[in-house]
Amino acid sequence: MKKVLSIAGSDSSGGAGIQADIKTITAHGLYAMTAITALTAQNTTGVYGVQNVPPEFVAKQLDCIFQDICPDAVKIGMVSDSQIIHAIAEKLREYEAENIVADPVMSATSGGTLMQKEAEKAIKAELFPLADVVTPNLLEAEILTGMNIHTGKDMEKAAQIIGEGMEGAVLLKGGHLKETADDLLYFEGKFIWYPGEKVENPNTHGTGCTLSSAIACNLAKGYDVPESVRRAKAYITGALRAQLNLGNGSGPLNHMYALRKENVETIFEKYMTET
Repeated sequence: MKKVLSIAGSDSSGGAGIQADIKTITAHGLYAMTAITALTAQNTTGVYGVQNVPPEFVAKQLDCIFQDICPDAVKIGMVSDSQIIHAIAEKLREYEAENIVADPVMSATSGGTLMQKEAEKAIKAELFPLADVVTPNLLEAEILTGMNIHTGKDMEKAAQIIGEGMEGAVLLKGGHLKETADDLLYFEGKFIWYPGEKVENPNTHGTGCTLSSAIACNLAKGYDVPESVRRAKAYITGALRAQLNLGNGSGPLNHMYALRKENVETIFEKYMTET
């Protein structure tokens, strides 16, 4: 079984962060591992508190993972402290981690800042150069580039700016575009556009976490970057189409939409009969 490590924050409501990553990895039939960078008190209506994990303890979690069950891919999500970013980068270099997907989580869908200013500089300087793919949305790309992004040409320019000094690819997510959900992959000096269906669903809590984890899963399975992105987009589109509606704000996705209740019950009945 392929293994995927999520380095991210915990979402107490279960819709984003570590919890979304575990669900996504499991839905792809892979083994999920985690190194928690922060605890958040949040739900579908907002972020009400963040408690960072000490950098030394984040590093210890990574030691335990890489020295025992070495991951086939790594997804990096919410890291709000520059010292934690430095500790993560050191360990990823030490263990020569592969198939790294970095999602620069700067704010939550439900509102609330999740990254300190100094951490923005650190993630660009220390984590982006290690990544095979970085996955900013348009709002995050505007912060990273200092430019306004409204059109496809803007997206191409922003992707090039973010990709400077990187060997990996940049996936600029177009979910915040008004009329489409087209994503842009800047890969090996070329632009690859992924036309996206604009699913009418107000419940998008954790979509960025889910997409980046899905990309990591497909990299772990051996697909190249463009194909991993294509498969990940198909997965998240299905999760949005499932129209799960929980909470009073922007609710979570149904990560297990492909796992039908009747199928689960049939499997359990079969096991009970055999035992």
